[in-house]
Amino acid sequence: MIHQFNFPTVVRFGEGAVQELGGYLKSQGSLRPLLITDGVVAKLAFFEKIIDDLRQQGLEPELFCDISKNPVKSDVLKSNEAYHQYGSDAIIGLGGGAAMDVARAVVLSINNTRDLLEYDELIGGDQYITEPMPLFVTIPTTAGTGSEVGRSAIISDDVTRKKHILFHPTLMAQVVFADPELTYELPSAVTAATGMDALTHNIEAYLAKNYHPMADGIALEGIRMISRSLEKAVNKPDAESRREMLLASLMGAVAFQKGLGVVHSMAHPLSALVDMHHGLANAICLPYGLQFNVDGFEDRFRMMAQSMNLSSETGEALITELLDLNKRIGLPTNLSSAGVEEAHLEELATLASEDFAHPNNPKPVTRDDFLKLYRSAL
Repeated sequence: MIHQFNFPTVVRFGEGAVQELGGYLKSQGSLRPLLITDGVVAKLAFFEKIIDDLRQQGLEPELFCDISKNPVKSDVLKSNEAYHQYGSDAIIGLGGGAAMDVARAVVLSINNTRDLLEYDELIGGDQYITEPMPLFVTIPTTAGTGSEVGRSAIISDDVTRKKHILFHPTLMAQVVFADPELTYELPSAVTAATGMDALTHNIEAYLAKNYHPMADGIALEGIRMISRSLEKAVNKPDAESRREMLLASLMGAVAFQKGLGVVHSMAHPLSALVDMHHGLANAICLPYGLQFNVDGFEDRFRMMAQSMNLSSETGEALITELLDLNKRIGLPTNLSSAGVEEAHLEELATLASEDFAHPNNPKPVTRDDFLKLYRSAL
């Protein structure tokens, strides 16, 4: 059964939902969609079937898959060129967070023609996003970022590696086809890292200092679903665990409109500086960042521990469970195991202190705090 949610945009959710893509595109007058994905997804059998189905319905899809693991501005510029070269009339973001970020940034750039990074929301660039957007559809293939329901893209400068956030309400997809079947063949390592990314989104959203009870409720339910499904999805996947992970991932992205926090500010520089997978960076940093936040927010940690059905409803019990969960799903529990060295820490701390996520952390975080956190995590 395919369910429809209209929150925050139209979401068609369920096994087989992606089969509705061609009919939807034709109903919107699109015949030449550009599918933006990564090089790995482009070689998978389900992707070839999507392309074939579109062609059988009389559409002329084109593909762009030359994107980086952590997207940079040049990825977007090349995708924009492909859109115009093919005479495309819609953009389909299909894949994980990288593909979604590039696709959304391309959507922005089609009719808004300033230098891409001038649209960075943190410098007020969102005021320049004034032109209409092309038809935009998203299809997630991982249960992690939840970018399919997002309104922002994170793109790095090719030279400085500094991350820029491009945000605007008009960057939301017109419709999302969230089909759990597309996640069935994910390797266990990808399932683990993206699943911890989704868990981090829900946890940080719940802890974020802004007032948003609706986001809090969604985040707690997302935490509950992931805590009961992630280990199974990694080690012994079935349809139910895949379904719950995909929906909980989407929920995390809905919830973090409330904000994120210290963990994401630790993770973003790891992707920029040492090219670490964002989900893996969040997984490693999550217990250490949460330790920083426990004092003064015990009630919040108690509610999260309840959602995870822990026998002890304390911050320490929650943090211990997260470290153990990383081990059970095959992820490292420290940064040195993932290639980070002492020599990286000063620059990481500087980048983290400049990151956009930690101002919404429940307590202030200084550069010295970040340096101590990185040392603890090392």
